[in-house]
Amino acid sequence: MSKSIFITGGAASGKSRWAASYFSACDYVLYLKAGGEVDRDTLNRIDYSNKQKGLEWDIVTGAENDPVSLVTDHKFVIFDSLSSYASCVIKQMYPDGELPDEAAKKSVERRIIDDINMLRERVKDNEGAMIIITLETGFSVTPENRSQAMYREILGNVNQRIANTSDEVYFSASGIQFKIK
Repeated sequence: MSKSIFITGGAASGKSRWAASYFSACDYVLYLKAGGEVDRDTLNRIDYSNKQKGLEWDIVTGAENDPVSLVTDHKFVIFDSLSSYASCVIKQMYPDGELPDEAAKKSVERRIIDDINMLRERVKDNEGAMIIITLETGFSVTPENRSQAMYREILGNVNQRIANTSDEVYFSASGIQFKIK
């Protein structure tokens, strides 16, 4: 049975650690990292677990363009993170830093949501499960910087859509995860 899992929370709240632990008994997991490298702690946990259990994972960084093409026959996928991916998409669509109007923001949101839905469909076709990691935007004041406010609004809207269409949703705080859906 295919499953889509969404985990949100603050920075350094344990989301990536939890995702790696969730699939720790699974072989041939694809860990997709958008917007940078996988943090050293998470890599060490994956490496230790894999050596103990004789498992092998694929870890791919730089998943900023067409992430669905990186999923081959993987049954288990971790996408880390939707928040980094959103930032990359905004930079791709508006490389000059021009702030989009309302219609352009909706276009950015649509592209991100479509890309995530294509990822979920690929994993579903493989009869697997996928965890999508993101940052929670709902606990802060609106930034005065217009660009940061736009990013927060786009990410907040995307998070809502992805969470609403996920099978399970978790919130991570201080290394403790709470199932909220």
